[in-house]
Amino acid sequence: MLVNGIPGNTISIRDRGLLYGDGVFRTLRASQGKVQHWPLHYQKLQHDCHALGIACPSFDLLSAELGELLVRHPDGVVKLIVTRGLGMRGYVPPAGGEPTRIWDVSPLPQYPSDNVTRGIKARVCDLRLSAQPRLAGIKHLNRLENVLAAAEWDDAEIAEGLLLDADGHVIEGTRSNLFLVVHGGLVTPDLSRCGVAGGQRERVMAWAVQHNVSLQVRDVSLDEVLQADELFLVNSIIGLWPVRELQQRCWDAFPLAARIAQYLESGEA
Repeated sequence: MLVNGIPGNTISIRDRGLLYGDGVFRTLRASQGKVQHWPLHYQKLQHDCHALGIACPSFDLLSAELGELLVRHPDGVVKLIVTRGLGMRGYVPPAGGEPTRIWDVSPLPQYPSDNVTRGIKARVCDLRLSAQPRLAGIKHLNRLENVLAAAEWDDAEIAEGLLLDADGHVIEGTRSNLFLVVHGGLVTPDLSRCGVAGGQRERVMAWAVQHNVSLQVRDVSLDEVLQADELFLVNSIIGLWPVRELQQRCWDAFPLAARIAQYLESGEA
């Protein structure tokens, strides 16, 4: 780990990331000393910091720290956390505070290989996401909704859970973004009220534009999800997982998802 550029795993108990979840993060996949699409991840980090009024560390500074980390840990899951930094008691953010930079590396999780080819079994979570447009799309540190949703099942056959909002719209997975294939085009849920806009979601949307595949970003009902021609989930660590089973609906072919999975795995811009 690196904390403010120094090897170690200790932060102050006065850090606002610990006290209030006052910070943001990105998750990167490292392979052979490289991470894909670091500029895109930084752009999204910069956006999220700006949304919370946190001074985002410079691209050059974070790139240098990332490079140092990759020399010692060329493979694994790299997590970057930026908090608002130290503060005294109270919710009001301190003026002119210095953000805390935390880098962590953990081993790549070992998922079944057929998650990509055969697809996964998913469930619908009981927890409903609350609406907060000021935080919608942001990868902020308060992930308690995801924690509680992920704790709802212990069936090893279920690889992911889908989250709905209070109005019954399907938003995302507990750790992934959702896409539907409908009549050859892509549909992904609107995240203007809640949810996290991940980097892989943005890459899939860019792929659709590049390949003249219709793309809709809008509210999605559970009935529509269950009637989709294909269903798949994406994030920076898993890549793309088709969904083969959700509730009583089963899918056995994922032609468009397979094309997109190949593109994501290739690392193309």
